[in-house]
Amino acid sequence: MEASSLPTDPPIWIDTAEALQTLANDLLREPHIGVDTEANSLHAYREQVCLLQFSTPTADYLVDPLALDDLSPLAPVFASPHVEKIFHAAEYDILGLHRDFGFTFNNLFDTMVSARILGYEKVGLGALLEQHFGIRLAKRFQKADWGQRPLPPEMLDYARLDTHFLIPLRNILYRQLEAKDLLPLAQEDFARLTHPLEGTGRPPLWQRGGHHLTPQQTAVLEALWRYRESEAEHRDVPPFKILDDKTLVALARALPRSRGDLQRVPGMSPGRIRRYGKRVLEVIKQGLNAPPQILQRPPRPDDAYLARLEALRRWRQTAAKAMGVPSDVVLPKSHMQAIAAANPTTLDELRPLMADIPWRFAKFGAEILQVLAAANSTSSHGH
Repeated sequence: MEASSLPTDPPIWIDTAEALQTLANDLLREPHIGVDTEANSLHAYREQVCLLQFSTPTADYLVDPLALDDLSPLAPVFASPHVEKIFHAAEYDILGLHRDFGFTFNNLFDTMVSARILGYEKVGLGALLEQHFGIRLAKRFQKADWGQRPLPPEMLDYARLDTHFLIPLRNILYRQLEAKDLLPLAQEDFARLTHPLEGTGRPPLWQRGGHHLTPQQTAVLEALWRYRESEAEHRDVPPFKILDDKTLVALARALPRSRGDLQRVPGMSPGRIRRYGKRVLEVIKQGLNAPPQILQRPPRPDDAYLARLEALRRWRQTAAKAMGVPSDVVLPKSHMQAIAAANPTTLDELRPLMADIPWRFAKFGAEILQVLAAANSTSSHGH
């Protein structure tokens, strides 16, 4: 496809309730729509969706959630089983849309997931558009502040190109998945994307342990972490823009008592010392006077479980190599861990562990049981 196929009409900007309702009604009549979002995660303490992009075969739309009090007219579109929503790397967008607007999802197609299943070497949207349409996307707005208003024309153009080609790209990938008999596998993964995992955030830095800190240093790390959070919230910037994790751990390890000590801590640049040094020293003092933080280490998994996990990992690598795909396409990591822990010995015991990945169960179930049986017999002979 020539670069002349770039859109010439401007995208349609939606910032009133009436226009949004009209758009929602129009989208509900489409069999396929391209969807994307832009957020301000690099520019605010609490990330939020700052723009929604939609494309149909005839137009590109940009919805401004910062100007609209209520996005609920779009809820039926995302929930509709009749409208296929085409995303590229949907997981992040879906988390944001669910978190900010409470949307639920049905009938998705993910072009990045498809490209991974098809064994593409480069699965970024830019690479796929260049390969199939000869289109080169500008990358310079990926980290831009999408919360600013008005958005400059070149950012509006960038945003609309993220969805403009999703429908024709989906059609190409769909045919390739069909030709390789991999469509059921892809559809299984699209269905799993419709359930955004809430509360899967990692525990706070000071609880993750593994930094080889003493209990008192861990108490200092907690105090520093709490200070950084409140400072970031107050300034409305992401926490890493105050002090990044590595610097916090270095401070907790070194326990500096003076400005001179701070200069020797990796990550404490002159600017950071000027801005935060005095307060950081006070917080470290508070942490040293706080009760020690004794972290509960998770118990070490038993050897038999580790042997099964390793056997499954090796089998998965071999199967992935034969299919020409990344290993988690064969069996997602969370399923692999659950299967190793449950140690099923029959298909009936394995089936519920793979209930949300039935294609993989049908294709690999018997092999997985063989791998587990071999691992169990080896580890029992080893004792």
